[in-house]
Amino acid sequence: MAGKVFFGVSMSVDGFIAPDSPEELMGKQWMELQRWVFPLRFFRENLKLGKGGEEGRDNDIARETFERTGATVMGKRMFDAGERMWPEEAPFHTPVFVVTHEKRVPWERPGGTTFHFVNDGIEAALEQAREVAGERDVRIAGGGETILEYLNAGLIDEFSIALSPVLFGSGIRLFEGVDAGRIALEQVRAEHSPRVTHLTYSVRER
Repeated sequence: MAGKVFFGVSMSVDGFIAPDSPEELMGKQWMELQRWVFPLRFFRENLKLGKGGEEGRDNDIARETFERTGATVMGKRMFDAGERMWPEEAPFHTPVFVVTHEKRVPWERPGGTTFHFVNDGIEAALEQAREVAGERDVRIAGGGETILEYLNAGLIDEFSIALSPVLFGSGIRLFEGVDAGRIALEQVRAEHSPRVTHLTYSVRER
């Protein structure tokens, strides 16, 4: 049985998931948006930052998201930004399928991450990801434009938002251009922690 197709992102209260410019990633606003994840034990383990870190429900959710993922799909914008910032052992530890027009041989990294570059659209990338994921889930990692393409194509089964108590004012909105008339949501989970609120929804077509 095939797993689910899902995405999980951190989002500001006013609906933004990233700054406009890739150069602003790792800037003050983005760091505030992601602040909930940096102290977690799982985050430290996954990026080989050493022992220690916080446990609790935030940590459990971060670990569960990683463990359910058998393959990852992302857009070229996210890959380009990450290629500059990820450590040598990229944090996915799964095959990653990059939706792009660029032709490039697979890029293998230590720790189980291999980036494959798919030139024939989002459905082809998802088909390849599903094939290697088996019964585990496929995560659409981002960025926002890629997530929206999959959502509007009816290819997302579930998504989670870590709603952070920050305001961006401008940037990349998660749901800018969503085909709201086609998509219906059902809330699966709402959990609160001192730093963030976790919201999970299942997705179906109207």
